[in-house]
Amino acid sequence: MTTDKHFLSPPVARAQGFYFYNMKTTYNAWFAYSLVFNSTQYKGTLNIMGADMMDEATRDLSVVGGTGDFFMTRGIATFRTDEVEGADYFRVEMDIKLYECY
Repeated sequence: MTTDKHFLSPPVARAQGFYFYNMKTTYNAWFAYSLVFNSTQYKGTLNIMGADMMDEATRDLSVVGGTGDFFMTRGIATFRTDEVEGADYFRVEMDIKLYECY
């Protein structure tokens, strides 16, 4: 995970988790993953999950919690497919809006 589209941008987090494809009529996936931050600016995780309807221009997934600097965070992660190269590579842009819950 980087803050911009440049290939050599330094990473700010890594994604770890899984997604399942469901292709009854069109490409869809179900995501459940954590963004793991370990930088000088942020420490902790953001947990994101939900259905990704890949044919839509933008898709909203739920931010269901977090740890560290993101303890008990809720919010929305809006996905937009930024680049596709065949079946082997795709890049997703995320706009994450967080709401703190204490």
